[in-house]
Amino acid sequence: MLFPVFSFVPKPIKLKILLAVLLAHGFVFISQKGSHAKFRKAGNPTRNIIVKMGKKEIPYGTFKSIIMMSGLSEEDFT
Repeated sequence: MLFPVFSFVPKPIKLKILLAVLLAHGFVFISQKGSHAKFRKAGNPTRNIIVKMGKKEIPYGTFKSIIMMSGLSEEDFT
């Protein structure tokens, strides 16, 4: 059985871009414990995002998870 070969490999997103977009869309830095920072959507206390701050790039799977938790779309980050 042959497996399909995918030519598209999603690229990781830069941490600076992720933080800039979150802050631009109303997320506020709450606290940091170790290398993980907590952001909360202003006016919506149930939208909490945890971001690992120790790396320069966020893996694509983690990025997709942050998109789902934040309620933003992938187009907001381009």
